[in-house]
Amino acid sequence: MKTIIISGSSGFIGKNLINLISQTNKYQIITLDINNGIDLTQNEQLLSLPSFEIFIHLANLLYVPASYQNPEVFYRVNYLTTLNALELCRKNNAKMIYISSYLYGNPVYLPIDENHPINPTNPYAQSKYICEKLCEGYYRDFKIKIIILRPFNIYGIDQKGDLLIPEIIKQLKQGKNKISLKDPYPRRDYINVIDVARAIIKAVDKNVDYTIYNVCSGISYSVKEITDIINSKLKKPVEFIFSNSDRQYEINETRGSYSKIEKELNWYPLIKFEEGIEAILNKENL
Repeated sequence: MKTIIISGSSGFIGKNLINLISQTNKYQIITLDINNGIDLTQNEQLLSLPSFEIFIHLANLLYVPASYQNPEVFYRVNYLTTLNALELCRKNNAKMIYISSYLYGNPVYLPIDENHPINPTNPYAQSKYICEKLCEGYYRDFKIKIIILRPFNIYGIDQKGDLLIPEIIKQLKQGKNKISLKDPYPRRDYINVIDVARAIIKAVDKNVDYTIYNVCSGISYSVKEITDIINSKLKKPVEFIFSNSDRQYEINETRGSYSKIEKELNWYPLIKFEEGIEAILNKENL
């Protein structure tokens, strides 16, 4: 039975991943999370870790607006956790699965495949790109086997934070019948967290030296379309009010291609967006 370390194990993806991977009965899981007292930026806290075969690295800071407020923290934490994870892999001759992000900026073409030019447009995306290059260097210099996954917009049950869908859910739970949002037009490719966890498990089982995969749905939804879907499934529909104000460096549309991961890992999204939204509302009894 192979041993897997999962960093960021108490996070949104981590909890869903552990739930799915535990059902396979194929791996021994070691959880590594700052909420459990282990800081991946601190080398001295990692000395007692047992040997392992696979490291799934989820322990990065996220959320674009916060990266503008605290860029130094984002760069330092995301870089150091990735560097230390790679060093652990080097010392254990282990495989690394790095969970990156959307790095393509304003698309040159749609759908976006893995050959699309990289164009980080904010500190968060830039920090993830730096970490990808660090992974590339460890593969080049030390032959560490690495799979990089680039999820697009992740959503799902129990997601927290100031992202669009969790923010709407928070206001609905507060009993508001008028919900204020910004620009109704940007379109995003949403992928359910359970499908992301499935992609990670597929990557765990894949024997490859170094590669990158998009994890996406191939369908984009505007903010307005998302609010319409939510309203169509609410027990008591609400009014959504848009201010039409743009975010800094707004991207009009993201829509990815998952043809590579489908061909090579036999992965494709199973959860339709409308079904995923309905599951969230049902869980919250909305």
